Amino acid sequence: MPRHNASLATLEGPDRIDAAVRRLLYLTADQLSLDYLSAAGIDKSLDAVLLIESRDDFLHVPSHKQRTVLLLSAMRHFALDLRSAGYRVVYLRLDDRNRSRDLESDLTQAIHALDPKRVIFVRPGDWRTLDALSAVEADLDCTVEWTEDPLFYLAPEQFSDWASNRKNLVLEHFYRWMRRRTGTLITEEGRPVGGQWNFDRQNRRPLDSQAPETTQTTRFEPDPITQEVVELVEEAFPDAPGHLDEFGWPVTRAQAKEALRSFIRDRLPWFGDYQDAMAEQRPWLFHSLLSPALNLKLLDPRECIDAAIEALGKDRAPINAVEGFVRQILGWREFIRGIYWTAGRDYASRNHLEQSGHLPHFYWSGETDMVCARDALDSVLRYGYGHHIQRLMVTGNLALTAGVDPRRISDWYLGMYVDAVDWVTLPNTLGMVMFADGGLVGSKPYASTGKYIDRMSDYCRSCPYDPSIRSGESACPLTTFYWDFLRRNRSRLEAVPRLRPMLHNLDRLPESELLEIQQRADALRFEWEILEDAR
Repeated sequence: MPRHNASLATLEGPDRIDAAVRRLLYLTADQLSLDYLSAAGIDKSLDAVLLIESRDDFLHVPSHKQRTVLLLSAMRHFALDLRSAGYRVVYLRLDDRNRSRDLESDLTQAIHALDPKRVIFVRPGDWRTLDALSAVEADLDCTVEWTEDPLFYLAPEQFSDWASNRKNLVLEHFYRWMRRRTGTLITEEGRPVGGQWNFDRQNRRPLDSQAPETTQTTRFEPDPITQEVVELVEEAFPDAPGHLDEFGWPVTRAQAKEALRSFIRDRLPWFGDYQDAMAEQRPWLFHSLLSPALNLKLLDPRECIDAAIEALGKDRAPINAVEGFVRQILGWREFIRGIYWTAGRDYASRNHLEQSGHLPHFYWSGETDMVCARDALDSVLRYGYGHHIQRLMVTGNLALTAGVDPRRISDWYLGMYVDAVDWVTLPNTLGMVMFADGGLVGSKPYASTGKYIDRMSDYCRSCPYDPSIRSGESACPLTTFYWDFLRRNRSRLEAVPRLRPMLHNLDRLPESELLEIQQRADALRFEWEILEDAR
Protein backbone atom coordinates (compact mmCIF):
# COMPACT_ATOMS: atom_id res chain seq x y z
CA MET A 1 0.00 0.00 0.00
CA PRO A 2 1.49 3.39 -0.94
CA ARG A 3 2.60 5.78 1.73
CA HIS A 4 1.07 9.24 2.15
CA ASN A 5 2.39 12.35 3.80
CA ALA A 6 -0.71 14.56 3.82
CA SER A 7 -2.06 15.70 7.16
CA LEU A 8 -5.43 14.21 6.25
CA ALA A 9 -4.19 11.14 4.39
CA THR A 10 -6.42 8.80 2.46
CA LEU A 11 -5.69 5.57 0.66
CA GLU A 12 -4.70 5.96 -2.96
CA GLY A 13 -7.46 5.59 -5.50
CA PRO A 14 -11.03 6.72 -6.11
CA ASP A 15 -11.92 6.89 -2.43
CA ARG A 16 -10.31 10.32 -1.95
CA ILE A 17 -12.98 12.56 -0.46
CA ASP A 18 -13.55 15.49 -2.81
CA ALA A 19 -17.33 15.91 -2.64
CA ALA A 20 -19.37 16.97 0.38
CA VAL A 21 -20.01 14.40 3.09
CA ARG A 22 -23.54 14.02 4.39
CA ARG A 23 -22.82 11.52 7.16
CA LEU A 24 -19.47 10.32 8.47
CA LEU A 25 -19.22 6.94 10.19
CA TYR A 26 -16.19 6.61 12.46
CA LEU A 27 -15.06 3.05 13.19
CA THR A 28 -12.47 2.02 15.74
CA ALA A 29 -9.74 -0.57 15.23
CA ASP A 30 -12.02 -3.36 16.54
CA GLN A 31 -15.08 -2.48 14.44
CA LEU A 32 -14.06 -4.02 11.13
CA SER A 33 -17.32 -5.23 9.64
CA LEU A 34 -19.62 -4.19 6.81
CA ASP A 35 -22.47 -4.76 9.25
CA TYR A 36 -21.74 -1.35 10.80
CA LEU A 37 -22.27 0.33 7.44
CA SER A 38 -25.50 -1.49 6.67
CA ALA A 39 -26.81 -0.86 10.19
CA ALA A 40 -26.09 2.86 9.81
CA GLY A 41 -27.54 2.99 6.30
CA ILE A 42 -24.32 4.38 4.80
CA ASP A 43 -24.81 5.61 1.24
CA LYS A 44 -21.82 5.06 -1.06
CA SER A 45 -22.22 8.36 -2.88
CA LEU A 46 -23.29 10.65 -0.05
CA ASP A 47 -21.58 9.32 3.08
CA ALA A 48 -18.04 8.35 4.12
CA VAL A 49 -16.21 6.09 6.57
CA LEU A 50 -13.32 7.27 8.75
CA LEU A 51 -10.64 4.96 10.18
CA ILE A 52 -7.67 6.16 12.25
CA GLU A 53 -4.57 4.25 13.28
CA SER A 54 -4.15 5.74 16.74
CA ARG A 55 -0.99 5.47 18.81
CA ASP A 56 -3.24 5.45 21.89
CA ASP A 57 -4.16 1.87 21.06
CA PHE A 58 -0.55 0.73 21.40
CA LEU A 59 0.97 3.05 24.00
CA HIS A 60 -1.47 3.27 26.93
CA VAL A 61 -0.18 -0.19 27.91
CA PRO A 62 2.87 -1.97 26.44
CA SER A 63 1.40 -3.70 23.38
CA HIS A 64 2.70 -7.00 22.02
CA LYS A 65 4.13 -6.53 18.53
CA GLN A 66 1.74 -9.13 17.12
CA ARG A 67 -1.25 -7.38 18.67
CA THR A 68 -0.17 -4.12 17.03
CA VAL A 69 0.45 -5.78 13.66
CA LEU A 70 -2.91 -7.55 13.81
CA LEU A 71 -4.84 -4.35 14.51
CA LEU A 72 -3.05 -2.28 11.88
CA SER A 73 -3.05 -4.93 9.15
CA ALA A 74 -6.70 -5.81 9.71
CA MET A 75 -7.64 -2.11 9.56
CA ARG A 76 -5.75 -1.57 6.31
CA HIS A 77 -7.24 -4.66 4.68
CA PHE A 78 -10.71 -3.62 5.80
CA ALA A 79 -10.26 -0.13 4.35
CA LEU A 80 -9.30 -1.65 1.00
CA ASP A 81 -12.32 -3.96 1.16
CA LEU A 82 -14.54 -0.95 1.75
CA ARG A 83 -13.03 0.85 -1.20
CA SER A 84 -13.46 -2.22 -3.41
CA ALA A 85 -17.11 -2.29 -2.40
CA GLY A 86 -17.48 1.32 -3.58
CA TYR A 87 -17.47 3.16 -0.25
CA ARG A 88 -15.68 6.45 0.29
CA VAL A 89 -12.98 5.98 2.92
CA VAL A 90 -10.77 8.41 4.82
CA TYR A 91 -7.85 6.60 6.41
CA LEU A 92 -5.21 8.12 8.70
CA ARG A 93 -2.09 6.01 8.92
CA LEU A 94 0.20 5.73 11.90
CA ASP A 95 3.21 6.65 9.78
CA ASP A 96 1.69 9.76 8.19
CA ARG A 97 3.39 13.04 8.98
CA ASN A 98 1.72 15.78 11.03
CA ARG A 99 -0.15 13.21 13.09
CA SER A 100 -0.73 13.80 16.78
CA ARG A 101 -0.21 11.16 19.44
CA ASP A 102 -3.80 11.04 20.64
CA LEU A 103 -7.05 9.91 19.08
CA GLU A 104 -9.05 12.90 20.25
CA SER A 105 -6.91 15.41 18.32
CA ASP A 106 -6.74 13.34 15.14
CA LEU A 107 -10.45 12.63 15.14
CA THR A 108 -11.41 16.26 15.78
CA GLN A 109 -9.11 17.47 13.02
CA ALA A 110 -10.44 14.92 10.53
CA ILE A 111 -14.09 15.69 11.23
CA HIS A 112 -13.55 19.44 10.96
CA ALA A 113 -11.73 18.95 7.65
CA LEU A 114 -14.51 16.78 6.21
CA ASP A 115 -17.29 19.00 7.62
CA PRO A 116 -20.08 16.38 7.58
CA LYS A 117 -23.66 17.23 8.50
CA ARG A 118 -23.81 14.25 10.85
CA VAL A 119 -21.22 12.04 12.59
CA ILE A 120 -21.98 8.47 13.69
CA PHE A 121 -20.13 6.85 16.59
CA VAL A 122 -20.59 3.17 17.48
CA ARG A 123 -20.16 2.26 21.14
CA PRO A 124 -16.42 1.46 21.42
CA GLY A 125 -14.80 -1.37 23.35
CA ASP A 126 -13.50 0.61 26.32
CA TRP A 127 -14.18 3.56 28.57
CA ARG A 128 -10.97 5.29 27.44
CA THR A 129 -12.13 5.52 23.83
CA LEU A 130 -15.68 6.37 24.86
CA ASP A 131 -14.36 9.33 26.84
CA ALA A 132 -12.27 10.47 23.85
CA LEU A 133 -15.28 10.29 21.52
CA SER A 134 -17.43 12.17 24.03
CA ALA A 135 -14.80 14.91 24.23
CA VAL A 136 -14.75 15.15 20.43
CA GLU A 137 -18.55 15.37 20.37
CA ALA A 138 -18.43 18.37 22.70
CA ASP A 139 -16.16 20.17 20.22
CA LEU A 140 -18.32 19.63 17.14
CA ASP A 141 -20.99 21.81 15.62
CA CYS A 142 -22.67 19.03 13.67
CA THR A 143 -25.12 16.41 14.94
CA VAL A 144 -23.59 13.31 16.55
CA GLU A 145 -25.48 10.02 16.52
CA TRP A 146 -24.50 7.18 18.87
CA THR A 147 -25.38 3.59 17.96
CA GLU A 148 -25.01 0.25 19.67
CA ASP A 149 -22.66 -2.41 18.36
CA PRO A 150 -24.66 -4.91 16.25
CA LEU A 151 -21.94 -7.57 16.58
CA PHE A 152 -23.19 -8.54 20.05
CA TYR A 153 -26.42 -10.19 21.10
CA LEU A 154 -27.16 -7.67 23.86
CA ALA A 155 -26.76 -3.95 24.36
CA PRO A 156 -25.29 -3.05 27.77
CA GLU A 157 -28.65 -1.62 28.86
CA GLN A 158 -30.30 -4.97 28.19
CA PHE A 159 -27.73 -6.70 30.36
CA SER A 160 -28.30 -4.11 33.09
CA ASP A 161 -32.04 -4.82 32.96
CA TRP A 162 -31.35 -8.53 33.43
CA ALA A 163 -28.96 -7.83 36.30
CA SER A 164 -30.98 -5.12 38.06
CA ASN A 165 -33.03 -7.29 40.43
CA ARG A 166 -30.44 -9.99 41.08
CA LYS A 167 -28.45 -10.29 44.28
CA ASN A 168 -25.67 -12.22 42.54
CA LEU A 169 -24.75 -12.21 38.86
CA VAL A 170 -24.28 -15.88 38.08
CA LEU A 171 -23.06 -16.86 34.63
CA GLU A 172 -25.11 -20.06 34.54
CA HIS A 173 -28.34 -18.13 35.16
CA PHE A 174 -27.45 -15.59 32.48
CA TYR A 175 -26.45 -18.31 30.03
CA ARG A 176 -29.75 -20.17 30.39
CA TRP A 177 -31.63 -16.89 29.99
CA MET A 178 -29.70 -16.18 26.78
CA ARG A 179 -30.36 -19.68 25.46
CA ARG A 180 -34.08 -19.25 26.00
CA ARG A 181 -34.06 -15.68 24.68
CA THR A 182 -32.36 -16.64 21.42
CA GLY A 183 -33.69 -20.18 21.05
CA THR A 184 -30.13 -21.50 20.84
CA LEU A 185 -29.82 -25.26 21.45
CA ILE A 186 -33.43 -25.35 22.64
CA THR A 187 -35.93 -28.03 21.56
CA GLU A 188 -39.45 -27.29 20.33
CA GLU A 189 -40.63 -28.24 23.81
CA GLY A 190 -38.42 -25.57 25.36
CA ARG A 191 -35.87 -27.98 26.80
CA PRO A 192 -32.10 -27.84 26.31
CA VAL A 193 -30.80 -29.95 23.44
CA GLY A 194 -29.09 -33.04 24.85
CA GLY A 195 -31.23 -33.06 27.98
CA GLN A 196 -29.11 -30.75 30.10
CA TRP A 197 -27.96 -27.14 30.05
CA ASN A 198 -24.31 -27.67 30.78
CA PHE A 199 -21.86 -30.45 29.88
CA ASP A 200 -18.92 -28.93 31.71
CA ARG A 201 -18.23 -32.04 33.79
CA GLN A 202 -17.45 -33.92 30.57
CA ASN A 203 -15.06 -31.20 29.43
CA ARG A 204 -12.28 -31.57 31.97
CA ARG A 205 -10.19 -34.40 30.60
CA PRO A 206 -6.41 -34.19 30.48
CA LEU A 207 -4.85 -35.36 27.24
CA ASP A 208 -5.04 -39.14 27.02
CA SER A 209 -4.64 -41.90 24.48
CA GLN A 210 -7.98 -41.06 22.86
CA ALA A 211 -6.87 -37.55 21.92
CA PRO A 212 -5.30 -37.01 18.48
CA GLU A 213 -1.57 -36.41 18.69
CA THR A 214 -1.74 -33.57 16.18
CA THR A 215 -4.44 -31.17 15.10
CA GLN A 216 -4.77 -29.08 11.96
CA THR A 217 -4.67 -25.33 12.55
CA THR A 218 -4.96 -22.58 9.97
CA ARG A 219 -2.24 -19.94 9.98
CA PHE A 220 -1.88 -17.30 7.29
CA GLU A 221 1.31 -16.12 5.61
CA PRO A 222 1.71 -12.34 5.80
CA ASP A 223 0.87 -10.67 2.47
CA PRO A 224 2.57 -7.45 1.28
CA ILE A 225 0.24 -5.26 3.37
CA THR A 226 0.98 -7.23 6.53
CA GLN A 227 4.68 -7.31 5.74
CA GLU A 228 4.68 -3.53 5.43
CA VAL A 229 2.96 -3.28 8.80
CA VAL A 230 5.53 -5.65 10.35
CA GLU A 231 8.31 -3.34 9.17
CA LEU A 232 6.44 -0.31 10.49
CA VAL A 233 5.93 -1.88 13.93
CA GLU A 234 9.55 -2.98 14.20
CA GLU A 235 10.62 0.58 13.37
CA ALA A 236 8.01 2.49 15.38
CA PHE A 237 7.90 0.22 18.46
CA PRO A 238 11.34 -1.44 18.67
CA ASP A 239 11.13 -1.95 22.45
CA ALA A 240 7.63 -3.42 22.43
CA PRO A 241 7.30 -6.94 23.90
CA GLY A 242 6.80 -10.09 21.89
CA HIS A 243 8.11 -11.50 18.62
CA LEU A 244 6.92 -11.23 15.02
CA ASP A 245 8.67 -14.18 13.39
CA GLU A 246 5.60 -16.41 13.50
CA PHE A 247 2.75 -13.99 12.83
CA GLY A 248 -0.10 -15.90 11.19
CA TRP A 249 -3.41 -14.47 12.44
CA PRO A 250 -6.33 -13.82 10.07
CA VAL A 251 -6.39 -10.17 9.00
CA THR A 252 -9.29 -10.26 6.53
CA ARG A 253 -12.90 -11.36 6.57
CA ALA A 254 -12.08 -14.15 4.10
CA GLN A 255 -9.26 -15.46 6.27
CA ALA A 256 -11.44 -15.30 9.39
CA LYS A 257 -14.13 -17.37 7.65
CA GLU A 258 -11.50 -19.94 6.66
CA ALA A 259 -10.27 -20.05 10.27
CA LEU A 260 -13.85 -20.75 11.41
CA ARG A 261 -14.26 -23.56 8.87
CA SER A 262 -10.94 -25.04 9.99
CA PHE A 263 -11.98 -25.12 13.64
CA ILE A 264 -15.39 -26.63 12.97
CA ARG A 265 -13.89 -29.29 10.72
CA ASP A 266 -10.61 -30.12 12.44
CA ARG A 267 -10.83 -29.34 16.17
CA LEU A 268 -14.41 -28.86 17.38
CA PRO A 269 -15.04 -32.64 17.72
CA TRP A 270 -12.40 -32.78 20.49
CA PHE A 271 -12.78 -29.28 21.86
CA GLY A 272 -15.24 -30.23 24.60
CA ASP A 273 -13.37 -33.15 26.11
CA TYR A 274 -9.98 -31.43 26.21
CA GLN A 275 -10.75 -27.73 26.53
CA ASP A 276 -9.11 -27.62 30.00
CA ALA A 277 -6.08 -29.71 29.04
CA MET A 278 -2.54 -28.34 28.68
CA ALA A 279 0.53 -29.83 27.01
CA GLU A 280 4.08 -28.62 26.62
CA GLN A 281 4.84 -27.14 23.18
CA ARG A 282 1.24 -27.64 22.03
CA PRO A 283 -0.27 -24.17 22.36
CA TRP A 284 -3.29 -24.68 20.10
CA LEU A 285 -4.60 -28.13 21.05
CA PHE A 286 -8.31 -28.12 20.07
CA HIS A 287 -9.15 -24.48 20.74
CA SER A 288 -10.90 -22.34 18.16
CA LEU A 289 -8.30 -19.53 17.85
CA LEU A 290 -11.24 -17.36 16.77
CA SER A 291 -11.28 -14.76 19.54
CA PRO A 292 -8.97 -12.31 17.69
CA ALA A 293 -11.23 -12.34 14.63
CA LEU A 294 -14.37 -12.20 16.78
CA ASN A 295 -13.13 -9.24 18.81
CA LEU A 296 -12.07 -7.34 15.68
CA LYS A 297 -15.54 -8.16 14.25
CA LEU A 298 -14.14 -10.00 11.27
CA LEU A 299 -16.54 -12.71 12.43
CA ASP A 300 -20.09 -12.42 13.70
CA PRO A 301 -20.68 -14.47 16.88
CA ARG A 302 -23.94 -15.69 15.36
CA GLU A 303 -22.21 -17.33 12.40
CA CYS A 304 -19.76 -19.07 14.75
CA ILE A 305 -22.59 -20.51 16.84
CA ASP A 306 -24.60 -21.44 13.75
CA ALA A 307 -21.61 -23.30 12.29
CA ALA A 308 -21.12 -25.31 15.49
CA ILE A 309 -24.81 -26.21 15.71
CA GLU A 310 -24.79 -27.25 12.06
CA ALA A 311 -21.88 -29.59 12.83
CA LEU A 312 -23.91 -31.08 15.69
CA GLY A 313 -26.89 -31.62 13.40
CA LYS A 314 -24.71 -33.44 10.88
CA ASP A 315 -23.10 -35.61 13.61
CA ARG A 316 -19.70 -34.03 13.00
CA ALA A 317 -19.28 -32.86 16.60
CA PRO A 318 -20.70 -34.11 19.93
CA ILE A 319 -23.09 -32.11 22.09
CA ASN A 320 -20.56 -31.51 24.89
CA ALA A 321 -18.17 -29.83 22.43
CA VAL A 322 -20.85 -27.74 20.74
CA GLU A 323 -22.50 -26.69 23.99
CA GLY A 324 -19.12 -25.75 25.49
CA PHE A 325 -18.30 -23.61 22.47
CA VAL A 326 -21.73 -21.97 22.48
CA ARG A 327 -21.39 -21.24 26.21
CA GLN A 328 -18.10 -19.41 25.64
CA ILE A 329 -19.69 -17.07 23.08
CA LEU A 330 -23.37 -16.72 23.95
CA GLY A 331 -22.75 -17.04 27.68
CA TRP A 332 -19.33 -15.92 28.82
CA ARG A 333 -18.55 -13.36 26.08
CA GLU A 334 -21.84 -11.54 26.50
CA PHE A 335 -21.71 -11.83 30.29
CA ILE A 336 -18.23 -10.31 30.50
CA ARG A 337 -19.13 -7.40 28.25
CA GLY A 338 -22.26 -6.74 30.28
CA ILE A 339 -20.23 -6.70 33.49
CA TYR A 340 -17.72 -4.26 31.98
CA TRP A 341 -20.28 -1.60 31.06
CA THR A 342 -22.57 -2.17 34.04
CA ALA A 343 -19.80 -2.03 36.67
CA GLY A 344 -18.71 1.42 35.46
CA ARG A 345 -15.47 3.36 35.20
CA ASP A 346 -14.29 2.67 38.74
CA TYR A 347 -14.28 -1.10 38.17
CA ALA A 348 -10.66 -0.92 37.00
CA SER A 349 -9.52 0.40 40.37
CA ARG A 350 -11.04 -2.39 42.48
CA ASN A 351 -8.65 -4.37 44.66
CA HIS A 352 -10.74 -6.43 47.06
CA LEU A 353 -7.76 -8.40 48.41
CA GLU A 354 -5.57 -5.28 48.64
CA GLN A 355 -2.70 -6.88 46.74
CA SER A 356 0.20 -4.68 45.61
CA GLY A 357 2.98 -7.01 44.47
CA HIS A 358 5.18 -6.69 41.40
CA LEU A 359 4.53 -8.65 38.23
CA PRO A 360 7.33 -11.24 37.97
CA HIS A 361 10.03 -10.23 35.49
CA PHE A 362 9.63 -13.45 33.49
CA TYR A 363 6.15 -12.42 32.34
CA TRP A 364 8.04 -10.23 29.85
CA SER A 365 10.87 -12.63 29.00
CA GLY A 366 9.58 -16.16 29.61
CA GLU A 367 12.81 -16.92 31.45
CA THR A 368 11.78 -19.14 34.37
CA ASP A 369 12.47 -22.71 35.37
CA MET A 370 8.77 -23.28 36.15
CA VAL A 371 7.83 -25.39 33.13
CA CYS A 372 4.13 -24.49 33.18
CA ALA A 373 4.84 -20.76 33.30
CA ARG A 374 7.66 -20.99 30.77
CA ASP A 375 5.50 -22.84 28.25
CA ALA A 376 2.49 -20.56 28.71
CA LEU A 377 4.64 -17.44 28.43
CA ASP A 378 6.51 -18.82 25.43
CA SER A 379 3.15 -19.06 23.67
CA VAL A 380 2.35 -15.47 24.62
CA LEU A 381 5.69 -14.11 23.45
CA ARG A 382 5.71 -16.11 20.20
CA TYR A 383 2.06 -15.74 19.22
CA GLY A 384 0.33 -13.30 21.57
CA TYR A 385 -1.83 -16.24 22.54
CA GLY A 386 -2.75 -18.55 25.37
CA HIS A 387 -5.91 -20.59 25.78
CA HIS A 388 -8.27 -19.89 28.65
CA ILE A 389 -6.88 -22.47 31.10
CA GLN A 390 -3.33 -21.25 30.62
CA ARG A 391 -4.56 -17.71 31.30
CA LEU A 392 -6.67 -18.64 34.30
CA MET A 393 -4.71 -21.43 35.98
CA VAL A 394 -1.08 -20.70 35.07
CA THR A 395 -0.28 -17.03 34.43
CA GLY A 396 -3.39 -15.90 36.32
CA ASN A 397 -3.20 -18.34 39.22
CA LEU A 398 0.46 -17.46 39.80
CA ALA A 399 -0.25 -13.71 39.81
CA LEU A 400 -3.22 -14.13 42.15
CA THR A 401 -1.56 -16.35 44.73
CA ALA A 402 1.73 -14.43 44.64
CA GLY A 403 -0.12 -11.22 45.54
CA VAL A 404 0.42 -9.21 42.35
CA ASP A 405 -1.35 -5.85 42.05
CA PRO A 406 -4.47 -6.65 39.96
CA ARG A 407 -4.04 -3.62 37.72
CA ARG A 408 -0.47 -4.65 36.84
CA ILE A 409 -1.58 -8.05 35.61
CA SER A 410 -4.73 -6.64 33.96
CA ASP A 411 -2.62 -4.22 31.92
CA TRP A 412 -0.27 -7.07 31.01
CA TYR A 413 -3.17 -9.15 29.69
CA LEU A 414 -4.52 -6.16 27.76
CA GLY A 415 -1.22 -5.54 26.02
CA MET A 416 0.11 -9.06 25.53
CA TYR A 417 -2.76 -10.99 23.94
CA VAL A 418 -3.80 -10.43 20.34
CA ASP A 419 -7.49 -10.78 21.20
CA ALA A 420 -7.36 -8.22 24.00
CA VAL A 421 -9.87 -5.38 24.18
CA ASP A 422 -10.56 -3.70 27.50
CA TRP A 423 -14.17 -4.93 27.77
CA VAL A 424 -12.82 -8.49 27.47
CA THR A 425 -9.63 -8.24 29.45
CA LEU A 426 -10.58 -6.21 32.49
CA PRO A 427 -13.47 -8.33 33.86
CA ASN A 428 -11.71 -11.57 32.91
CA THR A 429 -8.46 -10.60 34.61
CA LEU A 430 -9.41 -8.26 37.43
CA GLY A 431 -12.61 -10.18 38.20
CA MET A 432 -12.22 -13.82 37.22
CA VAL A 433 -8.46 -14.21 37.65
CA MET A 434 -7.64 -11.83 40.50
CA PHE A 435 -10.93 -11.79 42.48
CA ALA A 436 -10.32 -8.04 42.81
CA ASP A 437 -14.04 -7.29 42.42
CA GLY A 438 -14.88 -9.40 45.47
CA GLY A 439 -16.93 -11.96 43.58
CA LEU A 440 -18.88 -9.96 40.99
CA VAL A 441 -17.57 -12.11 38.11
CA GLY A 442 -16.45 -15.31 39.83
CA SER A 443 -17.94 -17.02 42.87
CA LYS A 444 -14.48 -17.77 44.27
CA PRO A 445 -10.81 -17.03 43.64
CA TYR A 446 -9.45 -19.49 41.07
CA ALA A 447 -6.42 -20.39 43.13
CA SER A 448 -4.84 -23.82 43.11
CA THR A 449 -1.66 -25.65 44.02
CA GLY A 450 0.64 -27.16 41.45
CA LYS A 451 -1.32 -30.40 41.77
CA TYR A 452 -4.00 -29.02 39.45
CA ILE A 453 -1.33 -28.33 36.82
CA ASP A 454 0.02 -31.85 37.30
CA ARG A 455 -3.44 -33.36 36.83
CA MET A 456 -4.31 -31.38 33.68
CA SER A 457 -0.95 -31.28 31.88
CA ASP A 458 2.41 -32.90 31.28
CA TYR A 459 4.32 -29.87 32.59
CA CYS A 460 5.32 -31.32 35.94
CA ARG A 461 7.09 -34.33 34.40
CA SER A 462 10.11 -32.25 33.40
CA CYS A 463 9.85 -29.51 36.03
CA PRO A 464 12.47 -29.20 38.81
CA TYR A 465 9.73 -28.43 41.34
CA ASP A 466 7.47 -30.88 43.15
CA PRO A 467 3.78 -29.85 43.16
CA SER A 468 3.08 -31.94 46.28
CA ILE A 469 5.58 -30.05 48.48
CA ARG A 470 4.47 -26.84 50.21
CA SER A 471 7.76 -25.23 51.25
CA GLY A 472 11.48 -25.39 50.63
CA GLU A 473 13.68 -25.03 47.55
CA SER A 474 12.11 -27.97 45.73
CA ALA A 475 8.50 -26.94 46.39
CA CYS A 476 6.42 -25.84 43.42
CA PRO A 477 6.01 -22.04 43.70
CA LEU A 478 2.33 -22.41 42.87
CA THR A 479 1.87 -24.75 45.83
CA THR A 480 3.83 -22.48 48.17
CA PHE A 481 1.95 -19.40 47.04
CA TYR A 482 -1.43 -21.14 47.28
CA TRP A 483 -1.07 -21.87 50.98
CA ASP A 484 0.47 -18.46 51.62
CA PHE A 485 -2.45 -16.88 49.73
CA LEU A 486 -4.95 -18.62 52.00
CA ARG A 487 -2.93 -17.59 55.05
CA ARG A 488 -2.64 -13.93 54.04
CA ASN A 489 -6.29 -13.56 53.03
CA ARG A 490 -7.96 -15.82 55.54
CA SER A 491 -10.26 -13.19 57.05
CA ARG A 492 -11.53 -12.08 53.63
CA LEU A 493 -11.91 -15.58 52.24
CA GLU A 494 -14.02 -16.86 55.13
CA ALA A 495 -17.00 -15.18 53.47
CA VAL A 496 -16.57 -17.33 50.33
CA PRO A 497 -18.51 -20.59 50.92
CA ARG A 498 -16.64 -22.58 48.27
CA LEU A 499 -13.30 -21.93 50.04
CA ARG A 500 -14.28 -23.09 53.51
CA PRO A 501 -12.97 -26.66 53.02
CA MET A 502 -9.60 -25.23 51.93
CA LEU A 503 -9.46 -22.92 54.93
CA HIS A 504 -10.24 -25.91 57.14
CA ASN A 505 -7.21 -27.68 55.61
CA LEU A 506 -5.14 -24.57 56.22
CA ASP A 507 -6.04 -24.66 59.90
CA ARG A 508 -4.65 -28.18 60.13
CA LEU A 509 -1.12 -27.09 59.21
CA PRO A 510 1.28 -26.62 62.14
CA GLU A 511 2.55 -23.10 62.83
CA SER A 512 6.09 -24.16 62.02
CA GLU A 513 5.10 -25.20 58.49
CA LEU A 514 3.06 -22.04 57.96
CA LEU A 515 6.14 -20.03 58.88
CA GLU A 516 8.26 -21.98 56.37
CA ILE A 517 5.63 -21.38 53.67
CA GLN A 518 5.56 -17.67 54.45
CA GLN A 519 9.35 -17.37 54.39
CA ARG A 520 9.64 -19.21 51.07
CA ALA A 521 6.86 -17.10 49.49
CA ASP A 522 8.46 -13.88 50.76
CA ALA A 523 11.83 -14.93 49.35
CA LEU A 524 10.35 -15.62 45.91
CA ARG A 525 8.52 -12.29 45.86
CA PHE A 526 11.67 -10.44 46.93
CA GLU A 527 13.67 -12.10 44.15
CA TRP A 528 11.04 -11.10 41.57
CA GLU A 529 10.97 -7.50 42.78
CA ILE A 530 14.75 -7.20 42.54
CA LEU A 531 14.80 -8.63 39.02
CA GLU A 532 11.81 -6.53 37.95
CA ASP A 533 13.50 -3.35 39.18
CA ALA A 534 16.64 -4.34 37.24
CA ARG A 535 14.57 -4.91 34.09
